[in-house]
Amino acid sequence: MKIAVFSTKTYDQDYFEKHAEDYNYKFSFFETALNKDTANLSIGFEAVCIFVNDTVDKETIKRLSENGVKLIALRCAGFNNVDLEAAKEHDIKVVRVPVYSPPAVAEHAMALILTLNRKTHKAYNRVREGNFSLKNLIGFNLSGKTIGVIGTGQIGAAFSRVIKGFGCKVIAFDISKSDELIDLGVEYMPLDEVFKQSDVLSLHCPLNTHTRHMINKKSIALMKKGVMIINTSRGALINTVDVIEGLSNRKIGYLGIDVYEQEENLFFEDLSEIIIQDDLILRLNGFPNVLITSHQAYFTKEAMDQITITTLDNIKAFANHLELANEIK
Repeated sequence: MKIAVFSTKTYDQDYFEKHAEDYNYKFSFFETALNKDTANLSIGFEAVCIFVNDTVDKETIKRLSENGVKLIALRCAGFNNVDLEAAKEHDIKVVRVPVYSPPAVAEHAMALILTLNRKTHKAYNRVREGNFSLKNLIGFNLSGKTIGVIGTGQIGAAFSRVIKGFGCKVIAFDISKSDELIDLGVEYMPLDEVFKQSDVLSLHCPLNTHTRHMINKKSIALMKKGVMIINTSRGALINTVDVIEGLSNRKIGYLGIDVYEQEENLFFEDLSEIIIQDDLILRLNGFPNVLITSHQAYFTKEAMDQITITTLDNIKAFANHLELANEIK
């Protein structure tokens, strides 16, 4: 079976090649993202493997179908970048990696919180330059603070367990409640109450029509002055323009994001010698209380192993006409 792997970095290829000996597949790795303009690269392949910033819309799927592609294998959990109705219309199966390493993302969210709060990134740079001053490095105790968790699936649950260990009060919102988290002491509340009561707000929900831009001018107005917002889920959960306004008027005290709603033009690339044209990311980078990482929350050895193995197993099940346990319908 021939598989075209899009948006490939060297580490992706390394992990596929590490595990591929157990599977009889031929991979072709493309650095370019998959979209309607690059879909012609899929000619001669039965399956395409994609990542978070590939754009698999109706036109792209039409071209994939014309090229003979029968399977779209996402090597990630989110699938908001795939037109599922178009895939169904063209009889193309779509599979994903629903779970790979919840602790990886949860721990990165915790790292963003601690770094923003205690300013360890700034202290590190100061000390390397011989500056041992503590001026403007003051933080706050997390213990006793109220942490709002939006989305308590496996990642949100893992984060809740981590943050509970810091002695925090954890409140949460989800369309379905976890008995395990309730037993842990997590209190479920209406979304507006989570916005109102949280000192720190961490987003762990999928991107869909209901959650898109859930952090906006209206929801920010409900929040405490100086609130910390953390997003390790999907960039478009946050309306960037409204958050910049919240930072400017000091309603938002801290922002830590590992995702960004226009990241497909930026993340995973070295743009250090290029003039970046995205005014919003430049504006965000100008705030001293904003910390941005480039979609690395998932990036651990354990997660990469699991992502690769699950993706290969998904392809194997399709090739052998077996039930697709991770099919998105």
